[in-house]
Amino acid sequence: MQAISDHIEATLREHKIRPKHIEGYQQGEWILLDYSDVIIHVFIQERREALLLEKLWGDAPRLEFPGEAAETEERRKIDNR
Repeated sequence: MQAISDHIEATLREHKIRPKHIEGYQQGEWILLDYSDVIIHVFIQERREALLLEKLWGDAPRLEFPGEAAETEERRKIDNR
């Protein structure tokens, strides 16, 4: 989780975008990167499942990113094996 968080932060820093606040980095199970207009959550699988985010945010609009649909479908295939 820390490596993922570090990569996000370094990539955004290249564009002179710095986080306003970071939480949970030391524990590494759920890291929150607060960029004011955008908040990024990085979870371990068990933490994400426990939070039931799809139920909490189920009615929120969903944004698709290039390549995401293919990756999501591939993950579903792997999970169903």
